Amino acid sequence: MNEVLLRSLTPSVLGILVRRGADFAAAEDAVQEALIEAVRGWPADPPEDPKGWLVTVAWRKFLDATRADAARRRREDRVDRVDEDPAPGPAPEVDDTLQLYFLCAHPSLTPSSAVALTLRAVGGLTTRQIAQAYLVPEATMAQRISRAKRTVSGVRFDRPGDVATVLRVLYLVFNEGYSGDVDLAAEAIRLTRQLSAAIDHPEVAGLLALMLLHHARRAARTAPDGRLVPLAEQDRGLWDTAAIAEGVAILQAALARDRLGEFQAQAAVAALHADAPAAEETDWVQIVEWYDELARLTDNPVVRLNRAVAVGEADGPRAGLAALAALDDSLPRHAAVAAYLHERDGDLATAARLYAEAARKAPNLAERDHLTRQAARLNARR
Repeated sequence: MNEVLLRSLTPSVLGILVRRGADFAAAEDAVQEALIEAVRGWPADPPEDPKGWLVTVAWRKFLDATRADAARRRREDRVDRVDEDPAPGPAPEVDDTLQLYFLCAHPSLTPSSAVALTLRAVGGLTTRQIAQAYLVPEATMAQRISRAKRTVSGVRFDRPGDVATVLRVLYLVFNEGYSGDVDLAAEAIRLTRQLSAAIDHPEVAGLLALMLLHHARRAARTAPDGRLVPLAEQDRGLWDTAAIAEGVAILQAALARDRLGEFQAQAAVAALHADAPAAEETDWVQIVEWYDELARLTDNPVVRLNRAVAVGEADGPRAGLAALAALDDSLPRHAAVAAYLHERDGDLATAARLYAEAARKAPNLAERDHLTRQAARLNARR
């Protein structure tokens, strides 16, 4: 069963059903049922036209659900749909993914609900992954997504949402693909390229630059055995210099327009890391300045957490710990940052304890293993 193929076809099939008159929530349910049938039946009898098969089955599922609902509720009003199944055969080769991102960012939804709905319905992320990205409990995110579905149920998607919400979705999809257990980073870059070609907006360019600069380091982020490699220890010879050059050029053009936004500021931080021939040559003073700009633009606690690391590098670990002390210690990765700064300050016992605490809270296995090894390393030195 080719899971990658199914994932790539899902947005397009969903878009076809929406254009044919299905409301979004019902269309999503129908597509999910079609995917279940595909998982069950395709290994034994794969179709010649997978996309056409999914469109046909999903549309039938939608019609069956609509008819059953009408009978159950004994409604007399007509449903807005086509009465016949679509003809079998190849479906039009149209990439609807970016269009669906805009449709999910519907004006009837709050930005946070629109992002959550798009990540779940189009991005393919689980509720748990979305909750981690938003720093909220999984149950809270499940309720948010359910409310969003109810809000847009029956709404006609003729008023697309704004660029800012779509950028936020693309950013979160990329982050999950870059660091999580679902590989979506390349897809997020592809869609952001499309958006950049269609819209002349400095923040779109800033996001594309940020993605390219981060993705350029991907080959160096893990060792052959799967272990995480911290930025300071990465083999910079493995970095994609062409992607770095493209990202820097895009960023410089965006910054020259003097309309600074958070994605441009984040890309500037990434560019300073990419520009350093070695970790010890990183311009941490400038990085702190860019984090100050980011904090002004977003007031995001994760930005302030990253800033504390940069302050620790620029002004010494005690300055970094002082910056960290102003933040809520329940923040994800707070313990890991505190451990690193205490280690640099020579307090190995506290650092080992905090690394072990951070490992217990780690969001994925690779990060947990890395932090556990850090704790073991320091315990062995005591």
